[in-house]
Amino acid sequence: MLIWSLVLFALGILAFLDSQFNYGYLFRTANSVVFMLVSLGILIRTRRLAKWGFREQLIENNDELRARMLAMRDLKISVENEKPDKRMVV
Repeated sequence: MLIWSLVLFALGILAFLDSQFNYGYLFRTANSVVFMLVSLGILIRTRRLAKWGFREQLIENNDELRARMLAMRDLKISVENEKPDKRMVV
């Protein structure tokens, strides 16, 4: 993301210099195309990172639920082992 930001900053500086010194029409066209492509790349990367973050959260929730399920199962087994046998003859 830092690289994308640096590229956009450099394009902004070049656009400023173009407006001050009037480099030419070709530079403006190339700068606009590159600026659009970099912006599109940032949008796609941001969306992908958001999707990965959502997926990571789901994986963490799944792991937490799995741990709780195992703890409940172990508790159930220990409770069943502690029950007295009803078939005991006194």
